[in-house]
Amino acid sequence: MKIAFLYAGQGSQKVGMGKDLYEAYSAFRAVMDRAGEDASIGFDVRKICFEGPDEMLNETKYTQPCMVAFAAGLTKVLEEAGIRPEAAAGLSLGEYSALFASGVLEEDQVIRLVAFRGAAMQAAAEGRNTKMIAVLGLDADTVIRGCEQVRAELAGTSECVAEPANFNCPGQITVSGDAAAVDRAAEVLKEMGAKKCIPVKVSGPFHTSLMKPAGDALAERFRGETFRDLQIPVYFNALGNTKSEEDTVPALLEAQVQKSVYFEQTLRRMAEDGVDTFVEIGPGHTLTGFVGKTLPEAAKYSVETAEDVENLIKTLKGEN
Repeated sequence: MKIAFLYAGQGSQKVGMGKDLYEAYSAFRAVMDRAGEDASIGFDVRKICFEGPDEMLNETKYTQPCMVAFAAGLTKVLEEAGIRPEAAAGLSLGEYSALFASGVLEEDQVIRLVAFRGAAMQAAAEGRNTKMIAVLGLDADTVIRGCEQVRAELAGTSECVAEPANFNCPGQITVSGDAAAVDRAAEVLKEMGAKKCIPVKVSGPFHTSLMKPAGDALAERFRGETFRDLQIPVYFNALGNTKSEEDTVPALLEAQVQKSVYFEQTLRRMAEDGVDTFVEIGPGHTLTGFVGKTLPEAAKYSVETAEDVENLIKTLKGEN
């Protein structure tokens, strides 16, 4: 058995997440308390996670530190139980949690970095009417062609960006950008055979060229950060693979915020490298759903609650 941790991204957050873990595990409580009392973050992570309101938790600048604090705390809980990954990946924001699990980023550092990232991404989208949709039932080439058609139609207008953002799994690809362009893309893609185009709960045009200001801000911030050596392989969104010797973590994180996420390719590569058991860390079951559609033979588990933790411990100890 070769275990990989998959870390959930923005959009899976929900009010109340982590509350039972906070009560049940001192390791989780310690992470949340440190994050909640960190003045540099600018708000109490615990309060937003446990009490909301939804409108606040769903704002990018609040979502990102909350999600990563949750992930870091849960990683610590599983580590104390003897469950450690042999590889890691994350969807979008989740990549930072994967880098925490790999030892590249320290706990306080990763939460502060994503607080900066969330604010930079929100600022990049400020004053722009944007949207993201999940396109169901089309292959990657068709979605790319549909977006190119919309870009050609709207060329020269002020709202012309509609780009593939996340290649999640077979038959599910997100498109993000200007709201008018994304709405037009939904029409075009339905004409091309899409089964559905569903709005995604995010507050910006993530993983598109509209996020370049956020990428530039991150590049500047990374100059003052220390990135440690990888202790386990991390599969990067912008590559769909592990990094080469020429790649650097800061450059990949800068690229990630403004380029497509190759998550299906990531899962397939992990399987080629021997991963046969995937554990999703975070609220919801989105990533295990992607695993099921991409690698139907793989074992997959979602861990969100204290009950999930106990069940995972029993299951994996039994398999060992």
